[in-house]
Amino acid sequence: MQERYQNLRIAEKGVILSMLAYIFLAALKVIVGQLADSATLIADGANNITDILSSLAIIYGLRLARRPPDEHHQYGHWKAETIATFATSLVMLATGGSVIYSSIKQMLTGQESTPGIYSLFVGIISAIIMLLIYFHNARLAKKIKSASLLAIAKDTRNDAWTSIGTSLTIIAANFKLPQIDNLVAMLIGGLILKTAYHILSDSAFALSDGFDDDLLDQYIAAVEKIPQVEKVHNIQGRTYGANIYVDIIIWVDPQMTVRESHHVTEKVESLLRRKFTVYDTDVHVEPWDVDYEPLQPNELNSH
Repeated sequence: MQERYQNLRIAEKGVILSMLAYIFLAALKVIVGQLADSATLIADGANNITDILSSLAIIYGLRLARRPPDEHHQYGHWKAETIATFATSLVMLATGGSVIYSSIKQMLTGQESTPGIYSLFVGIISAIIMLLIYFHNARLAKKIKSASLLAIAKDTRNDAWTSIGTSLTIIAANFKLPQIDNLVAMLIGGLILKTAYHILSDSAFALSDGFDDDLLDQYIAAVEKIPQVEKVHNIQGRTYGANIYVDIIIWVDPQMTVRESHHVTEKVESLLRRKFTVYDTDVHVEPWDVDYEPLQPNELNSH
């Protein structure tokens, strides 16, 4: 338990590092974008502003998730991290739509611009900083098994590619292709929307207690290799933040003693925790009967 709380603190430090970089780069891009008349650079800065908001929400969620269980939250506050991520995705959707709207408006009104070539260096510097932070946070996230920090790291990598695209656009615009500036600004807006959609769908899936069926199949296959387990009768999984909770019903030899069956449950819990980093497992034991046939739904209703 304490190790998990400590990992949340480490993850928070990684997010803070990204946020500080976003604050610096967003201000630099917006200011230089205005001076250089670059819609692409301004759009890139707007993308970083949404990243600042995302980082703040994640930091708040990580801090709230560290609160211990209480009377009203007996499973802890782990889902606060997911709720913060969900709220962040809504902000990103609004920002991405605003960037695309502004770019289309400029194209329809015939507004064209040739960004100052000095704005190119801002894009290059931004890409380098973002890539360095991505490698740092990605390595840290894998070490502490933090899904939220890994998501932030991947978003940072996307920002690096966006900055590279911004730099190429500025070069093209200075070769008398100014409309490309607005086109790439639209692409950046699309990237923001795409990222927001994936974050929104993943967080909504987790909040509705959705769980990956492939993982459940892996759990079943591993548990059924335990000699005393005759068969996995039922299994369910859910997530609370980055923590996985599993409810599983196993069939064992009906002649097994209570002590022996309890020993089997400990094996199941240890296996899932060690091999799949399952945070908590609730194992229910039932006697195995080869002639047993579970009641069908219509039979259950008739009883």
